[in-house]
Amino acid sequence: MSEARLHAREAQLQHGHSNSPADHDHDGHEHTHDDHEHGHSHGLVHKSIKRSREGVRAVLVSLGVLGVAAVAQTVVFVLSGSVALLADLIHNFGDALTAVPLGIAFLMRSERAERGAGLFVVGAIFISACVAGVEAIQRLIHQSPPTHLWVLAAAGAIGYLGNFIAAKVRKRAGHRLNSPALIADGNHAAADAYVSLAVIASAVVVALGAPIADPLIGLAITVVILRITWQSWNTVRGHDHHHG
Repeated sequence: MSEARLHAREAQLQHGHSNSPADHDHDGHEHTHDDHEHGHSHGLVHKSIKRSREGVRAVLVSLGVLGVAAVAQTVVFVLSGSVALLADLIHNFGDALTAVPLGIAFLMRSERAERGAGLFVVGAIFISACVAGVEAIQRLIHQSPPTHLWVLAAAGAIGYLGNFIAAKVRKRAGHRLNSPALIADGNHAAADAYVSLAVIASAVVVALGAPIADPLIGLAITVVILRITWQSWNTVRGHDHHHG
């Protein structure tokens, strides 16, 4: 072993290299560090393709999850006629649709398109809040209490689970890819998960004999959605401002 080292040192001296172990170790470290850096960057084009694929994957997975949840909730809404569920359902469909411009932006690999998608996300949330609010007010004037309460509560649970999973997928990818549009979409899906719990509350209060509470919970959901709209707007606008 020592003989091999001796030969190595002699070779270093012949090539004009330092025979200092410290220098040798440092050079080895430098080489490893460069390899590590290279492993992470892969050059600009490859990085952009990788980001595009990851973004599209996150969008498609969350779209699939929300789509399944929304379809299941539609069936339950037809059976129960609950405005609290309708408010949640409208938003879930709107939530699923925001995936379309986001997916296109990632395919285009355009930061500008991504910012535009972020603004579309905010617009979609605001529209769903308005529709849900109008529907809740109409049901408040012309009351028709929901039926199939156990099924209604199950639909709320479906909405919660769907949004919870979609939020995790979007936020994780959004932070990893530094995408404000994906983060904003993930944040409002996370809030929607808790909004879906209001549907379960609606089923409970109607079962307890207070049907007036159903449209009131629908209005409460509207207020929450409006708050999410404001938060999402600040996220997207704040990022734009930060980047000039």
